[in-house]
Amino acid sequence: MSKTYQILICDDDPIVHQSLALYLDNEDFGHESAFSGEQALEMLKKDHYDLLLLDQMLPGMNGSQVCQTVRKDSRIPIIMLTARGEEIDRILGLEMGADDYIVKPFSPREVISRIKAVLRRAAPLDDSPSSAQPDLTTLTFGSLEIQPERYSVRIGGHPVACTPREVEMLTLLASSPGRVFDRDQILSRIWGYDFFGDTRTVDTHIKRLRQKLDCPEMGHKWDIVTVYGKGYKFEVLQ
Repeated sequence: MSKTYQILICDDDPIVHQSLALYLDNEDFGHESAFSGEQALEMLKKDHYDLLLLDQMLPGMNGSQVCQTVRKDSRIPIIMLTARGEEIDRILGLEMGADDYIVKPFSPREVISRIKAVLRRAAPLDDSPSSAQPDLTTLTFGSLEIQPERYSVRIGGHPVACTPREVEMLTLLASSPGRVFDRDQILSRIWGYDFFGDTRTVDTHIKRLRQKLDCPEMGHKWDIVTVYGKGYKFEVLQ
């Protein structure tokens, strides 16, 4: 990664900022600190950041609320920081649009590894071997149009606000209509082997994709189908 990335850390614990800063400096990542959700939102309005590290348990607005607000007009990659045992908060964070989550207490080295992985996948022009994006131009299914290289999804000509990871998941399924992908396959292809989460992450992203693509007035000629006990497939309807 030759570009100097700018990371915004949002956590109310100064020790978290101090420990992460040492490792970010060592990787030549720029970084700034916010200690509340409200402060982070103000900073995001004023300056450009390449990734947001966002604590779930914040004073005032919690992480999920901040994430939902950011996702109204931004696709910035977001990694949630959550305390051990807060499964419901991790799920809420993913449903609100987070790209990944890390459970506290964490190793700063793990955070750096996850930051690098998320940034690689958020870069549309990344052609590294680890990229999960197939070399495709446009996938069209009735009113649905997917342009993987541009990370663009449209329905009836109207753009659908998808995160890079959602586009990658949709592309993976739609590039092989009828093929069933189990959750482990989806995790390894989209998140990579450096992802430390569980298969429920896939379910959460599928749910969010279905909600975003639910436009029955456009006359669906496709569907994301659950194959119970197996996984998911993209099905072209007759």
